[in-house]
Amino acid sequence: MSWNLIMSEKPAELTRRAMMGRLAGLLAVGAWPGAVLAADRRSTQKVGRIRFVVTNDYHHEEAACDPWMRALFLQVAETEGAEFCFGLGDLANSGKRQSLESIRDLSGLADMPFYPTPGNHDLDLSPVDGLYAEVFPGRRNYTFTQNGWQFVVVDSTEGDKWKDVTISEDTLAWLDETMPTLDPFAPTVLATHFPLAAQVRMCPLNAESLLAKFVGHNLVGTFGGHFHGQTENRRGRATLVTNVCVARVRGNHDDSDFKGYWVCDGEPDGTLTRRFVEFAGV
Repeated sequence: MSWNLIMSEKPAELTRRAMMGRLAGLLAVGAWPGAVLAADRRSTQKVGRIRFVVTNDYHHEEAACDPWMRALFLQVAETEGAEFCFGLGDLANSGKRQSLESIRDLSGLADMPFYPTPGNHDLDLSPVDGLYAEVFPGRRNYTFTQNGWQFVVVDSTEGDKWKDVTISEDTLAWLDETMPTLDPFAPTVLATHFPLAAQVRMCPLNAESLLAKFVGHNLVGTFGGHFHGQTENRRGRATLVTNVCVARVRGNHDDSDFKGYWVCDGEPDGTLTRRFVEFAGV
């Protein structure tokens, strides 16, 4: 299936309107991530400054992609003060073990922890508990804390489906168990492969069910991929964004011809900003 076809197809308007209605309903009652937090409530953890990198959609296909990816991670390594790097899915272009292993190994050149999430193309040859889990154990649904900031990384895939995706009950059940263990007042960032704003093409059909799990928590931002383009939407305090890809063998869905990644800065007051860094390629 060509990317031109993907670009031209639109989600069902009724489904998207229904999603927006449910999201608007949460906002209307003030029950949206961050909205219920009183101004004088503070995290039980000491919140400090943090810098991190967000990359997405590598689409590693063959050995010829290695020099490109090597250059990418060496450029990421030059990000002064960055503490870790996200890799938001579609690490592989067709789910090959060789591609997943190449990204795992080359990501070490960034000289910082690498936090991946599965994308649909990572599951082209096996389910999420197959090759992906073997190469990236413990990196399906997970959380970590850095400098008082909370990060939640979730599997937003439905096998190898690329549109009309429904986030799995496994992921939603994991969130039900995990959210009560997190500090509701700590600034929190959510990372997925699929975009979470209903306005963005290929947003999962039940994205609002995932976002609703963060009601009562200080969600300040979400980062996604899959749609290769820069988008920004807001839900309460949270900014929901996607970015262009960093792939050698794929282009962008918004017809832009540049590749790159986000460098994000968090402040002690929970403010999160980002800037785009273009990837120079090879």
